[in-house]
Amino acid sequence: MKQYELTVMFHPDLEMNLTPAVDKVKKIIESADGKIVKETNEGKKRMMYSIKGNDYAVYYYYELELPSTAPAKISSALNITDETLRYLLCAADPRKAKYEALKKSAEPEEENAEKSEE
Repeated sequence: MKQYELTVMFHPDLEMNLTPAVDKVKKIIESADGKIVKETNEGKKRMMYSIKGNDYAVYYYYELELPSTAPAKISSALNITDETLRYLLCAADPRKAKYEALKKSAEPEEENAEKSEE
């Protein structure tokens, strides 16, 4: 399974009750035999240009593990979903995973250095 990143821009009117739209995206991912590794609600943000008459969107970020056939299935399903204004599904950069692993391993060393200074 390959690592992917998915960013979904939801309609701003769904901000108060985003759960059904998020569940719908999760079902789309799981029906394509994908696995959600990380999920982040980035909140409501202003877009650079209007999409379907909307100046704002609610951004949701996913890190996924997908088989090779899944990206096409997910893209075709998200294209016809009314709740999503736009989405971006792309392969994850392997350098990012290495960087985050190094960052996590460096955090305990920094904490120990701060404690020894006190």
